[in-house]
Amino acid sequence: MKNKQYAIKLTECPRDAMQGIHNFVPTEVKAQYINLLLQVGFNTIDFGSFVSHKAIPQMRDTADVLARLHLDNTTSKLLAITANLHGAEDAVAFDEISYLGFPFSISETFQQRNTNSGIRESFNTVKKINKLCRSNNKELLVYLSMAFGNPYGDEWNTDMVTKWAGQMVDEGISIISLADTTGVSTPQKLKEIYPALCAAFPETEFGVHLHSVPATSLEKITAAYEAGCERFDSALKGFGGCPMATDDLTGNIATENLISFLQQQGIDLSLDMAKWDEAMSYSAKIFG
Repeated sequence: MKNKQYAIKLTECPRDAMQGIHNFVPTEVKAQYINLLLQVGFNTIDFGSFVSHKAIPQMRDTADVLARLHLDNTTSKLLAITANLHGAEDAVAFDEISYLGFPFSISETFQQRNTNSGIRESFNTVKKINKLCRSNNKELLVYLSMAFGNPYGDEWNTDMVTKWAGQMVDEGISIISLADTTGVSTPQKLKEIYPALCAAFPETEFGVHLHSVPATSLEKITAAYEAGCERFDSALKGFGGCPMATDDLTGNIATENLISFLQQQGIDLSLDMAKWDEAMSYSAKIFG
């Protein structure tokens, strides 16, 4: 068991939770929801994305949402997703954003599907965005998407995960999140891949962005924790998933389940649970 001062970093992902909703969520409702989450005490809030409005219409108001956020009384940092250099150029213009996130898939099929570019072209985009971030006081977080396998029949093995993690480290990427885009991770894969990457690249901060059906979420949380993970992405009530992956979305890990598990391990997360309860209640205005 880890001690109570163990530095777990939690990223709450309202962007991921909302992006696949068909009916447009009003900007003010998005902002009020995120403002509640900002008061809970999460390390990071994945609040929006600077991507094609045609591809993800729900996120077309990210800049307007940002203008409505109350950031004076929060310790949480803001993360925005971008899928290309143009979106990154838009995102770095905002001082309030600390992190840009780029989804880099080790599945060629999904990289084309998600960003309309192949793996090699996308790696060049990573280099350009990282340079842009450095010159604008931002940090680039790379998601290694399909890190645990893919449903497309594309080649996958643990050596590929290690190879691409190494490529990112060589480019100076210091935070890498292993993304289980379609929920195919297993406890065995987590316990094999996560510690191996930490051992190979000890100066790099690795996290997990797991998707799951409810029945298997706890075993995935447990496996990641036991593998030494200190950075977890999740979403309230497990809403969301990647609309570019499948028609039947495999949702995010539910934040309340993650919190409960970590508290049972004796970890003080220093969260304002009263504000969390408010956010849980308010979420019905978005998710029903």
